[in-house]
Amino acid sequence: MQSYLQSGRFVDSDHPVVVEFAEKSRGNSANPRDQAVAPYDAVRYDPYVFSRDPRTLVASHALQQGCVPKAILLAACARHCRTPARIGLADVRNHLATPRLLALLCSDVFAMHAYAELYLDGRWVKATPAFSRALCRAFDVAPLEFDGVADSVSMRSIARAKATGSTWPTTCRPGPGKMKAIDSHHQPARLPSSVHHR
Repeated sequence: MQSYLQSGRFVDSDHPVVVEFAEKSRGNSANPRDQAVAPYDAVRYDPYVFSRDPRTLVASHALQQGCVPKAILLAACARHCRTPARIGLADVRNHLATPRLLALLCSDVFAMHAYAELYLDGRWVKATPAFSRALCRAFDVAPLEFDGVADSVSMRSIARAKATGSTWPTTCRPGPGKMKAIDSHHQPARLPSSVHHR
């Protein structure tokens, strides 16, 4: 479990930018669940913000980015607050996508949509950095919420799950119910030393 608390190359929870963001967004409560839930709204994302720059995959550079960097940022905030956290990835079909977004992706499948898993009250809880409240208003859907108890995942049904130690629930408390997971994956706490950044 210790590896899920450590700062790393991407989940750089000890970086001054992350520390400042986590301290500002976690609130005054000493309760780990409250500290994990508080930053959730602050890490919502805009799917139209996308960069191929690998530096945006580092939590300290993720304040204005998409789902992968935002999940990394949420995990970094949790680790800063001493809550074990890891990243999960899922391929999802998004039925709310606009023609512009579908053209950008060349598909209705969002490959490797990211979420954070936080270890709260003795179990892993999924927290998907969901679309911003403004984007949800534009689509007239309720924004996805996170309470630190139930998984916050943005799909109603799950087709298949591949995970180590945890699987997608067959039923969950959905948000708008417009995304469907096709596949899910857990990432190790740290990349193997054989993987090099290029």
